[in-house]
Amino acid sequence: MTQFHGLVLAIDLAVAKRDHALAELNRRLQAHAFAQSQLDQLRQYADETELRWAQAAQKSTTPELLHHHYQFMGRLQQAIELQQGVLASCLGQLTSAQQTMLQAEFRLAGLKQVLSKRRQEQTKIEQRRDQKQMDEFAAMQTLRLARQKLESNYEC
Repeated sequence: MTQFHGLVLAIDLAVAKRDHALAELNRRLQAHAFAQSQLDQLRQYADETELRWAQAAQKSTTPELLHHHYQFMGRLQQAIELQQGVLASCLGQLTSAQQTMLQAEFRLAGLKQVLSKRRQEQTKIEQRRDQKQMDEFAAMQTLRLARQKLESNYEC
């Protein structure tokens, strides 16, 4: 196991980085969802305000009220555009976090694969060594039996 200590440490570090990337990805997902929710609320409010204005304007309106309404709706549209920018920024950060997460996963998978191959290679080496010892032992046994047979033939 000590021969793989460095690789195991690298895997532990890769796991920590992957976990950190996953936590960051989750934070970015939540931020994106929150920004989308705010944008949806702003749009819904703008639609409701426009509907209420249309209903109220049918009854009566003045030029000042009309001016204030257009001014308010312009500001509301600016808020929506700002929130769209926030949402776009969140989307960019989310995409970046997803890429970081994928890279961390690939790195971890690669290290695990290298460790697996090295362990398999070590197992093969040990099996060959064991087989060599067994073959040598069998050869020695065969030689010993042959000597005993030869000795027993000379005694007779």
